[in-house]
Amino acid sequence: MGIQGESRLTIVQPGQGRQGDLGSIGVAFKLFGEQTNGQISIVEHPFPVGALVPPHLHTREDEYSIVLEGEIGFRSGDREVVLGAGGYITKPRGELHTMWNAGKVPARMIEIISPAGFEHFFWGLANQLEAGPPDPEALDKLAAHYGIEFADAPWLPDIIARYGLTPPMI
Repeated sequence: MGIQGESRLTIVQPGQGRQGDLGSIGVAFKLFGEQTNGQISIVEHPFPVGALVPPHLHTREDEYSIVLEGEIGFRSGDREVVLGAGGYITKPRGELHTMWNAGKVPARMIEIISPAGFEHFFWGLANQLEAGPPDPEALDKLAAHYGIEFADAPWLPDIIARYGLTPPMI
């Protein structure tokens, strides 16, 4: 029996957490906002070689990324960087950004989302993709519900060419 008012302890062992497909990258769910009083959520993203996340911006949350393996490129606004294992980056809300595998081996990163809630977009997207090819109207509705906006970026073709990336399907 716990102490009255005691916080819940959440333990996620290595390899635990539902894994899913988000199209160009994967997702492993680690901590949901329901486990952190809505403060943060944490997911891991595996990036296969050639993976590219479509340019987008968040209207409600900031993201903090930590590269665990390989090399991941980031573009946020007019700033671009490639980070190896141990590199950190902030991606502020309201700024168009993208990420890609910048190397020749699979890469992986942790994504910390603040405030929590956006992890449910990933959950919904993984569910839609698990069911078959995505319905564009359903994807638009899901994105709008979670305050994510996808946009064309004039700099994207250059990044695709420089890193030999697979253009995103979603």
